[in-house]
Amino acid sequence: MNLTKGISALLLIITFFAVPTGPLLAQNGSIRGFIYEQETGEPVLFTNVYLFKTSIGATSDANGYFAITKIPPGEYFLMVTYVGYDTLKIPVTVKANDLQSKKLYLKQSTVQLSEINISAAHQDKVRETQTSIIKITPKEIQSIPSIGGQPDLAQYLQVLPGVVFSGDQGGQLYIRGGPPIQNKVLYDGMIVYNPFHSIGLFSVFDVDILKNVDVYTGGFGAEYGGRLSSVMDVTTRDGNKNRLAGKFDISTFGAKALLEGPIHKQKNQDDFSATFLLSVKNSYLEQSSKIFYTYIDENGLPYNYLDIYGKIALNAPNGSKVNLFGFNFSDQVQYKVLQDYNWKSYGGGLTFLAIPGQSSVLIEGNFAFSNYRVEMVETNQSPRSSSIAGFNGGLNFTYFFGKDALKWGLELSGYKTTLELKNSVNRTIGGDPQNSTEVAVFGKYKWMFGKFIIEPGLRFQYYASISAASLEPRLAVKYNVAKTFRLKMAAGMYSQNLISTTLDKDVVNLFYGFITSPTNVLQKCNQVVLGTELDILPNLSVNIEGYYKYYPMLTTLNRNKIYDDNNENAKIPDYYKKDFVYETGDAEGVDFSVKYDYKKIHFWVTYSLGFIHRNDTKYTFVPPYDRRHNLNIVSTINWGKRNDWELDVRYNFGSGFPFTQTGGFYEQIYFANMGTDYTTANGSLGILYADYNKGRLPYYSRLDFNVKKSFFLGKTTKLDINLSVTNTLNQQNIFYFDRITYTRIDQMPIMPSLGISFSF
Repeated sequence: MNLTKGISALLLIITFFAVPTGPLLAQNGSIRGFIYEQETGEPVLFTNVYLFKTSIGATSDANGYFAITKIPPGEYFLMVTYVGYDTLKIPVTVKANDLQSKKLYLKQSTVQLSEINISAAHQDKVRETQTSIIKITPKEIQSIPSIGGQPDLAQYLQVLPGVVFSGDQGGQLYIRGGPPIQNKVLYDGMIVYNPFHSIGLFSVFDVDILKNVDVYTGGFGAEYGGRLSSVMDVTTRDGNKNRLAGKFDISTFGAKALLEGPIHKQKNQDDFSATFLLSVKNSYLEQSSKIFYTYIDENGLPYNYLDIYGKIALNAPNGSKVNLFGFNFSDQVQYKVLQDYNWKSYGGGLTFLAIPGQSSVLIEGNFAFSNYRVEMVETNQSPRSSSIAGFNGGLNFTYFFGKDALKWGLELSGYKTTLELKNSVNRTIGGDPQNSTEVAVFGKYKWMFGKFIIEPGLRFQYYASISAASLEPRLAVKYNVAKTFRLKMAAGMYSQNLISTTLDKDVVNLFYGFITSPTNVLQKCNQVVLGTELDILPNLSVNIEGYYKYYPMLTTLNRNKIYDDNNENAKIPDYYKKDFVYETGDAEGVDFSVKYDYKKIHFWVTYSLGFIHRNDTKYTFVPPYDRRHNLNIVSTINWGKRNDWELDVRYNFGSGFPFTQTGGFYEQIYFANMGTDYTTANGSLGILYADYNKGRLPYYSRLDFNVKKSFFLGKTTKLDINLSVTNTLNQQNIFYFDRITYTRIDQMPIMPSLGISFSF
């Protein structure tokens, strides 16, 4: 409690010098506050708060916070409406120059609704620009087939328009022509460098502790930076404030446990509270597959992971709060042909939210550190390893002016990277550890003008390690042509200093190393997105977005390196001796999405068409993640008096990824000295590679379904039984291919699974 007050006082001082904290406009009043669920004390996200019989209102944010300003003095009724909860209606008196604070609690509705509403985003279509952003809630994640009864964010992300996954195994996220290194993943404000496990059906995130997920597939605002392609912002719940609660899952794939509850129980609405939350999940597929899936491999499926996440939330009476969290994630694969692939990640940090006493300004901050290391050992190949350890922190201020809002903030981050690997001609790439520090300042303003929503922004990013600065303007615009038809666009300039390393000797890329760009040239990307939203029927909507990305500068691993970069090879062109080279390129495409929601039926179709081009000053080529076509079809049906039955079906089709074909083999002899006799020397097996990425892997196809039955054992107690089938058509999708032994490993075959979940 003292910590919360101390942070609030410090932030109030900062705000006082930055912007006046008095009433926003004379002669008008303001109402701010938080909306919570009465049963758990968790905030209610993205719900309408308005003054009855007026157009004055707001929408609660990811913290349940709302601020209504520019209210003429008078008598009103403040109303809150949200699906599944009783409508709240309370009288309020607004006075000139007066600021009122409210804590509103919603009760779950006692009337069972026949219609299932799994998205709260519809009400924001005419209030937010919403270009290239998908807001995801746990209910939506649970609406697609879940493996063993355990829904996972990784499975949901695969169906988003513009998103391409590398498959069931080794799942990596490619968004609109960008590799994984260009995606920024934030977990409660902390940077996570690899959120996906080797078995691509699962991520490090536990769906049952998630509060909200925002996925920006392009054109993101000035509040995000340091990445060229996308942002995934994941936030977690605080934990139940009123009682001890939990959930236990067990399936043929793995197990999961969640425990949460109050440390200091809230005695009344104006009391301090503290909660805890602990999540543990793991895979024992290597062991269980020897029992349930003996037809695959007598040695089992060697996928092992363990994810632990803990959180303590301290909540002040006025809504200010401090969250402390920590995590430990690990992943390991041991195939005979692959030998060993594993990564480990750990870290922790804090976030805080402060509400000054006499202003509707919202102050948010965070500080965190994390460490990630990946290693890969292959048959007849040199080991590879990479690590990245760093910190990030920030301070954000949001001010509300009627329907308009101003947000600005500061960010500081730094990290250290190491890399050890050899390229296709056995030349070492990596060297000494690299360090980088980044400082950023940003600001953006949302302005609602008639039918227009205009959101300009500006970000200044400074990279200390290379003494480079980047001024990055951003702009998002929406025009509400009609109530059911909207046009939108987003554009911006982006920069990045972190790069990844993959090798052309890999038919399928599993290893992604991290390294700070060793040159003084900053990677940059300029992009524009144009789109339209059409509500054909109240329950049927269409979203179409076309995008273009131009990369004036990229730094990448030099796959053409033959010689060592030393004085003896001074006359050799850099193209054949430098570890890294520069590239230019572009990416363009169209994302198409159709959603239908009516009563107990949910239907969603997404299709993406994309093209990627790269040029390294000598050759024009496509990167290994260039997938031309990607189609997803998802359907959910609920039935029963209490919607206690659910059927989920998902189908995914993707055209083949590019890869470099094998031209032949030869005996490779290294002439260590001038006396080497090539007629008697014993060399190693060398590989002749064909033209870079001219081949295409087979197409990818997978059909999944699951059936779930729920048993309501009490007011807060429920038992779920889930039967699912992964890869129902038993499609053979390639996972890994060893060029030397000509051994192929496929992704998941047909795999039925049974899961049981108990929550209390």
